[in-house]
Amino acid sequence: MTDQEYTYNIEHSRLDNGFPSRGSIEVIVGSMFSGKTEELLRRVRRAIFAKLRVEVFKPNIDTRYSIEDIVSHDQNNLAATPVESPMNILLLSSDAQVVAIDEAQFFDERIIDVVQELADSGSRVIISGLDMDFQRTPFGPMPALMAIADTVTKVHAVCVSCGAPAMYSHRLLSDKKQVVLGEKKEYEPLCRHCFLALSQKGA
Repeated sequence: MTDQEYTYNIEHSRLDNGFPSRGSIEVIVGSMFSGKTEELLRRVRRAIFAKLRVEVFKPNIDTRYSIEDIVSHDQNNLAATPVESPMNILLLSSDAQVVAIDEAQFFDERIIDVVQELADSGSRVIISGLDMDFQRTPFGPMPALMAIADTVTKVHAVCVSCGAPAMYSHRLLSDKKQVVLGEKKEYEPLCRHCFLALSQKGA
């Protein structure tokens, strides 16, 4: 089903309280520079065009481009509410028909129950985040969010070494902490073959 068809369906299946009769969870995952946020922004803008009530959230630790906006690597942006806790999302989105959450890997496990509750209450929930960290380990709550999702979209970057589809975020720093905010100076997308080749060299 296309976004346009989905929007049409929810516009014509409202309950008396104004919410769609059936909520949903859409998860968008991939490596850094794969277009996750671009895809989230595209879906959100279509919902806004359809005059749906939309709330957009981001973790408050993500201040790379902006404190209050969601900004893609291509510098496209949309106003968002930075929150510290997933529970704040519930408090601030009670009237929303569409709830969008960017960089969900930075939230704790409570985001899973929050998203489930929103969808069960009739909201369309759109989530984007890194599915793996720089060591190829599943990142935070993302595996569980993928498991409870109605749909999962996995997008790919382009490997900077060979041009193949890339699914890994290779860290260019020696810092071993799981969460290190950064951009092109700190990370590069690599395919499986090139990631393993670098690992074998001790990079």
